[in-house]
Amino acid sequence: MTQLEQSEQRVYQGQFGDFTITKDDRTGVIVYRAGLMVAALSFALGSWLVLLGNSPGVLNAVTPLYACFCLGLGVSLLTIHIYMASLHRVLQIFWAIGVTVSVVLAVQSGEPLVQTVYNHPVTILGIGFIFAALTGIYFKEAFCFNRLETKVLTPLVPLLLVGHLSGFLPVQTEQVLLGMWAILFLVFALRKVVQAIPPDIGDKSVFVYLKEQRPTP
Repeated sequence: MTQLEQSEQRVYQGQFGDFTITKDDRTGVIVYRAGLMVAALSFALGSWLVLLGNSPGVLNAVTPLYACFCLGLGVSLLTIHIYMASLHRVLQIFWAIGVTVSVVLAVQSGEPLVQTVYNHPVTILGIGFIFAALTGIYFKEAFCFNRLETKVLTPLVPLLLVGHLSGFLPVQTEQVLLGMWAILFLVFALRKVVQAIPPDIGDKSVFVYLKEQRPTP
């Protein structure tokens, strides 16, 4: 019997009853972490290009990386385990709003998307929703696993976005914060790779209980 088969037969004691972890459960966690890795790598590379220079060729390359970031984040938001179904849905809606605004800006603007956002901070009121969804993941991970990098990222992201929107952050400070964000996001994604899978699945008995409490249509 393989280690995976043994783990699937293991019975866990939950708050509202016993449960087992299936192969599909594990696959969902792997997909969640893969989405995070794609998002983190895309964000880190895009940030590096932004910090490297502002030539049109460099800035144009950021747009497809941003698209990969959005896709990876979307996959993670579909597969993340959050006990509160309403909060899970809100994060997904935030992602959808941010992506929609991003597409509109990319199509209508005659300059690279990142340049449009930088030159017109008010656009953050739209695309900022996607980063609000990402911050939701950081907060969940900080709360559930007490991770230092997500504790830093949870306030860092809104600080940078609101700082640029309001104009109170110097350019050098924005660059430092962006670099920190990219590095800590990578650290977070890499640490998820080596984390045991069952904690990301959580207490399945809670999900069953909450589902049973929902009113039937």
